[in-house]
Amino acid sequence: LLSYDIDPVKVDPGQVEQILVNLAVNSRHAMPQGGQLTIETSQVVLGDLYCQQHPETKPGEYVLLAVSDSGCGMTAEVRRRVFEPFFTTKAKGQGTGLGLSMVYGAVKQHNGSIEIYSEPGRGTVVKVYLPCVRGEPDAFRTSSSSADVPVGGAETVLLVEDDEAVRGFGCRVLTRLGYSVLAEGSATAALRAVEAHAGPIDLLLTDVVLPDMNGRVLAERLLALRPSVRVLFTSGYTENVIVHHGVLDAGIRFLGKPYTVRDLAARIREVLDARA
Repeated sequence: LLSYDIDPVKVDPGQVEQILVNLAVNSRHAMPQGGQLTIETSQVVLGDLYCQQHPETKPGEYVLLAVSDSGCGMTAEVRRRVFEPFFTTKAKGQGTGLGLSMVYGAVKQHNGSIEIYSEPGRGTVVKVYLPCVRGEPDAFRTSSSSADVPVGGAETVLLVEDDEAVRGFGCRVLTRLGYSVLAEGSATAALRAVEAHAGPIDLLLTDVVLPDMNGRVLAERLLALRPSVRVLFTSGYTENVIVHHGVLDAGIRFLGKPYTVRDLAARIREVLDARA
């Protein structure tokens, strides 16, 4: 799933090969009974908010290399430690614990950034961001020009996100954009909130992977209660992986994480303003 409509990056081919091999080997170990390994490339813009959370990264255009698997996934505690040298969850003799540490070092040598999104039992995606050669990063910093100001609205958005930090960020952004926000950390809580809410709900913005049911099932149940609600899915997994794993259908409205304020604002307006 490789995009050819991307700018060049300046990399050491040998190191990039090592990155891919290490990530592929980890995915193989995570799928002892078999599964699906997906490698994707695309071009993305990392904005100020992302770079505030990743101080070593500069705003600008990047090529995204995403390696995803449908394996066993990992806990939040394991995810926090995977880049530590000699840390491994493999049995003795099956790994040194240096693979992801070497990947991390190689990415940093290329002035890139790396993130892991994973859920136990639901697979993992590793996202490597490598800076494009063309273009100056400062050109992509948030501008004060009115043309660059994200467009908001006055509708009511139901935000369902189990990650507290992401949920808080979404609430702050949506509120600043003028929306009324109902925010919940699970699908069950979201359905209860809908039943208790007397006013309109115009948009469901939901993570695809939730602790009690997936976002598609939540959307189906919500639409049975509120047929006019528009739906926008979001996930740290890439859209191709979500579709190929059968969680969502092709052509759904989707916003990948991490997203910028501008991306979120534009996608919400696109969904709300689309004809039924």
